[in-house]
Amino acid sequence: MNEERIQTALQDATDTKIVRIESGLLTSVGDAFKENFNGRRAVIVADENTFEVMGEEVRQSLDDAGCEQAEPYIFPGHPAVYAEYGNVEKLVESLHSHDAIPVAVGSGTLNDLAKRAAYEVERPYLCVGTAASMDGYTAFGASIEKDGHKQTLTCPAPEVVLADVDVLVNAPGKMTASGYADLLGKVTSGADWLVADALEVEKIDETGWSLVQDHLRGWICSPDRLVAGEGDAMDGLIEGLIMSGLAMQAYQSSRTASGSEHLFSHLWEGEGLGRDEDPPLSHGFKVGAGSIAIAAFYERVLERDLSNLDMDKIRRNWPSREAIEREVRSAHTPPLEEAAVEQTLAKYLDVDELVERLEMVQERWPGLREKLVEQLMPAADLREMLREAGCPTSPTEIGLSWEDFRATYFRSRMIRSRYTVLDLAYETGILGECVEELFAPGGFWTREMASRA
Repeated sequence: MNEERIQTALQDATDTKIVRIESGLLTSVGDAFKENFNGRRAVIVADENTFEVMGEEVRQSLDDAGCEQAEPYIFPGHPAVYAEYGNVEKLVESLHSHDAIPVAVGSGTLNDLAKRAAYEVERPYLCVGTAASMDGYTAFGASIEKDGHKQTLTCPAPEVVLADVDVLVNAPGKMTASGYADLLGKVTSGADWLVADALEVEKIDETGWSLVQDHLRGWICSPDRLVAGEGDAMDGLIEGLIMSGLAMQAYQSSRTASGSEHLFSHLWEGEGLGRDEDPPLSHGFKVGAGSIAIAAFYERVLERDLSNLDMDKIRRNWPSREAIEREVRSAHTPPLEEAAVEQTLAKYLDVDELVERLEMVQERWPGLREKLVEQLMPAADLREMLREAGCPTSPTEIGLSWEDFRATYFRSRMIRSRYTVLDLAYETGILGECVEELFAPGGFWTREMASRA
C-alpha cells in the first residue's frame, strides 16, 4: 500500500486522523487507541464471528497498552447481523450505560452500526477492519435500513482505521470479492461524474476525482492475484477502498465513488433483495451487477450522435411535473414511493430549462464522448474481471428475475436526485430504445441469457 498517498489524502479528510494497514497490526491496536484517545475507556463492538477471530487479540492489545475497557458488546453471529436501525438502537442503549469509546471489530455492517451509534451518543470511534469488503471504512454516513428502506444516515467516519493485512488476506473470499466489485464500480461512477460536470449539474472536484480515479486501473487490474491470496494485490484493493472513503470525506459527498451502478444497488437494497440470506447479499455484489449493466448501457448511448437531437420532438414529448409524479408512483410502492417522488422531482426541469440543457448536450457531446470512451471499460471486460474475482455477474445469480432487472434501468433513476447517464438518456429521449437494444436479439443481455439457458 502506498503510505504516502494515504497520508496525503488524510490531509483533506474531515474526520479520520489515522489509517494504518500493515501486517501484524493487531498487537498495536491498543497503542493506536491510547495515542488518539488517551485516558478514555474502550468498548469492543463485534459479532460472535469477528470476536472469535480477532476480538480477544484486540482486547489483549488494549490491556497491554493500559486501556481500561467496558464489557464488549457482541451481536449474534448467526443469522448474520443486519444493518437495520433497531440494531443501532440496541447499541446506543448499551453505550449510554458507560462513557467508553467504541472499537468496532468487523467490516461493513458492524462498521455502519458502530458509526451511527457512536454519532448518536456523541463519541468518536475506532475501527479495526476484518475484510476488504467495501469502501465504507473511511466514508462518512452509514447505510442503515430505517423506516422500511435502506438509506444513508448522517454520521462522521471513524477517527482511526486499522487493518491487519494478514487478516484481510485470510478473510472469506466472498468478502474480498465484494470489496473488489465495490471498487470496480468507480469506473462507471467516474463516467457519470464526467456527464454531470460537462452539463454543469455538478462540477468535478479535482481532489475528490484524483483520490479515486488516478490509480483506479492499477487497483483493479489483478483479480486473479486477489483470489490467489497475494498480499500485494490485497494492498492495492484495500488502498483503493480506503482512498475512496477518504475522497467522500474530502468532498463531503458520495459523488466521488457512487453513480448509476449504485442506484441499481440502492434500489435492490431498498426492496430487500437478498436481505433474508445468511449472510445477506453483499452491497458489493449488487454494485458489481449494476456496474456491468451501466457499462453495457453506456455502450448503447455512445453509439448515438447527441450533437444532433430532434428538439421539437423532445419538446412535444416532455412530461409535466404531474405526469412525472404519476410515473414514479406507478413504478414504486411504499416505503420507497414517497422518497422516489421527492428525489425525482428535485431534478425535474421545465421544458425551457430542458431545452437549455439539451443545447449544452449538443454543443459538448463530441468532447464529452471522447472523455467517456477514455474513462469506461467494455462491459464484457468488467464482467470477466468480476467473474475472475469470484463475483456474481448476472441478475439471476443475485436472485433477480430478468424482467425485474430490465425494469431497474427505468426505476433506479427515480430514487436519487443525483444526475447520471440514465438522466441524460431520459432527457434526450433515448432511455427506452437503449434498454431495448440491450435485450433485443443479439443484445448484450440477450447473449447473457442465452449463455445461461
